[in-house]
Amino acid sequence: MSPPLTGWQRLVQHRAALCALGLLTLIVLALLIGPALSPHAVDSIDFDGDWATGPSAVNAHWFGTDSLGRDVFVRTLEGGRISVAVAFAATLVSLLIGVSYGAIAGYFGGALDAAMMRAVDILYALPFLFLVILLMVLFGRDLVLVFVAIGAINWLDMARVVRAQTMALKSQEFVRAARTHGLSDGAILWRHILPNLLGVVMVTVTLTIPQVILTESFLSFLGLGVQEPATSWGTLINEGAREMEATPWALLFPAGCMALTLLCFNLLGDALRDVLDPKGPP
Repeated sequence: MSPPLTGWQRLVQHRAALCALGLLTLIVLALLIGPALSPHAVDSIDFDGDWATGPSAVNAHWFGTDSLGRDVFVRTLEGGRISVAVAFAATLVSLLIGVSYGAIAGYFGGALDAAMMRAVDILYALPFLFLVILLMVLFGRDLVLVFVAIGAINWLDMARVVRAQTMALKSQEFVRAARTHGLSDGAILWRHILPNLLGVVMVTVTLTIPQVILTESFLSFLGLGVQEPATSWGTLINEGAREMEATPWALLFPAGCMALTLLCFNLLGDALRDVLDPKGPP
């Protein structure tokens, strides 16, 4: 019999994962260096050209201009930078808080677990939009508040997933052996529990990022997220929807870029779930 495939070998053989990873790499490179390839700034108005023109190589308006004469190509990439940055930052908060919280609750169990998970239930019950509006009223509109608002809620799913996996792991033989050898609870969590959570955490992270992008875009679409002169995909979609009849390309390109990014992250997350599941398909 041939030896079992490692996780990396299974990932390499997963065509959907490779395509998604390749497209994500191209998208990130475009967001990083794309604006530098255009002669237009994100907030500059082309007074020399016609406003609300479609995609054209004339004056380097590759995605056209919006109703104010601003270049849609640069604004789409700049908006993508902010949307993806918010997604990664909020996901990092979710990773740090959710993994720690869920691992502690699942490992120790009992009254501590019950109290910690009731706190999670209470936070789940809070209306998300109410929390965002409250933060805006108290502290004003700021990009940092978008990070805070999304990060304050987004770690809850991670905590529940990690807790469930930790409860399953703590009854395994290697954890019992570690206790027999006198390892402390902290050492067991750090050396044995957390490394075995890596797979499910990676899958959850890849599925959390598109969820955060959608949340940020929803807030910006409602006018509660990123404010001018900054922009994001949600803000651009909101502007494009208002001018859809006159400048449909101002809606099509930001929405298309966001949809492609979400699709790639979801495909990658599904592929990682298949790869890291030993009983799943390669």
